[in-house]
Amino acid sequence: MRVDILSREYPPEVYGGAGVHVAELVHALRPEVDVVVRAFGLPRDEPEVHSYLVPAQLTTANPALATLGVDLQMAEDVAGADLVHSHTWYANGAGHLAKLLHGIPHIVTAHSLEPLRPWKAEQLGGGYRVSSWIEKTAFEAADAVIAVSAGMAADILRCYPAIDPARVRVVHNGIDLDRWQRIDEPDVVRALGIDPDRPSVVFVGRITRQKGLPYLLAAAKRLPPEVQLVLCAGAPDTPEILAEVQAGVEELQAERTGVVWIDRLLSQHELSAVLSNATTFVCPSVYEPLGIVNLEAMACGAPVVGTATGGIPEVVADHLTGRLVPIEQLDDGTGTPVDPERFIADLAAALTEVVADPSTARLMGEAGRRRARSEFSWHSIAARTRAIYEELLA
Repeated sequence: MRVDILSREYPPEVYGGAGVHVAELVHALRPEVDVVVRAFGLPRDEPEVHSYLVPAQLTTANPALATLGVDLQMAEDVAGADLVHSHTWYANGAGHLAKLLHGIPHIVTAHSLEPLRPWKAEQLGGGYRVSSWIEKTAFEAADAVIAVSAGMAADILRCYPAIDPARVRVVHNGIDLDRWQRIDEPDVVRALGIDPDRPSVVFVGRITRQKGLPYLLAAAKRLPPEVQLVLCAGAPDTPEILAEVQAGVEELQAERTGVVWIDRLLSQHELSAVLSNATTFVCPSVYEPLGIVNLEAMACGAPVVGTATGGIPEVVADHLTGRLVPIEQLDDGTGTPVDPERFIADLAAALTEVVADPSTARLMGEAGRRRARSEFSWHSIAARTRAIYEELLA
């Protein structure tokens, strides 16, 4: 069985959870499955990994059209595969075209949904309508749709009611506990501008509307003065959201000490040290299908304070591995809190509760690592994914 996995991201060009998922899934599948990877970007050295650049004629085109230029090349090269498996709308078009062109089954894994990310119009302009069309077409025609959480599965059926519910399967994201584990290295943390002797709240994520950074910056004003806020945040979607976050950080830095913003991509070793040193990790997202970064934090022994939305409640066990912050959201697809001030206050209260009791926070972190080990190993995730492949090829 040869499976071609299509993705925008693949190491070393990884900037989000979908890229981490693809890399780990490929690694876990390869002992049992003949996997060929096709990804956007510069050439890689890894065997059976093929890279694709935007055609020269489209380098100045709208990003959605440039993406289609890559998808056409990928679809052509899938010839000879038994099955194609695409990740995110960037590669869904290639997977759908490969299904039609080569007459093979197509599986999509949903890491997010375009109808629930309307702020993407800020980034793509009219290309957002193109990306939405690509995703809808590919999802509705796919032989199977894998959701990374039960919350995501419900969102898929709500956004695309034409999909037969029997074709939607839940296979969670996972974590490699050999790679992600507690690292107590205060010198590494200190070199990044963090005081290892002060309590800290750590955020890791892209600067995008869905991650809820403006709400976190507002909540941070209410944290005890000794608490540091560490933002490992980069890759802004647009200049506008970057400017909004910059203004919020500068305002916060004028009011309190210990506001650390790291805008470069940290090495895994550095990030593990930061997460291990954290009193608590925070995930203030207003849209999060699962949140693989929450698993990374748990694997490093950090409790997680996260929004009770999307797949986060399937990862974070309230009062056991962290705290869930309630949120009532508008039903317009933006994820905006109905009462933003209430959400900010609840987020601040949950963070304060955890950082005020370091002993309980550490126990929550230990419980989080145990939960990550028992529920989210890549071995079991690869086995469930392989079973779907075999079912479609039977």
